[in-house]
Amino acid sequence: MLQSPKLAILQSLDAMDKVQMEEVLIYIKGLLNKPEKASDYKTFKKEAMKEIRQALRQEKGRKKLRLAV
Repeated sequence: MLQSPKLAILQSLDAMDKVQMEEVLIYIKGLLNKPEKASDYKTFKKEAMKEIRQALRQEKGRKKLRLAV
């Protein structure tokens, strides 16, 4: 069964420790404080979601590596 992106993000956040959560929070705050780089809100939002997806995929890959070891 496919999960919604929102549910996948929430589950990923639940699996993180406090240090990882703090890193995500700092990253998101950094994105929100630099909207002038995007030409408009939709472009900014699209880029932010793309980067969040990439970060979640990287973390998922790291977890698979840890489980394989």
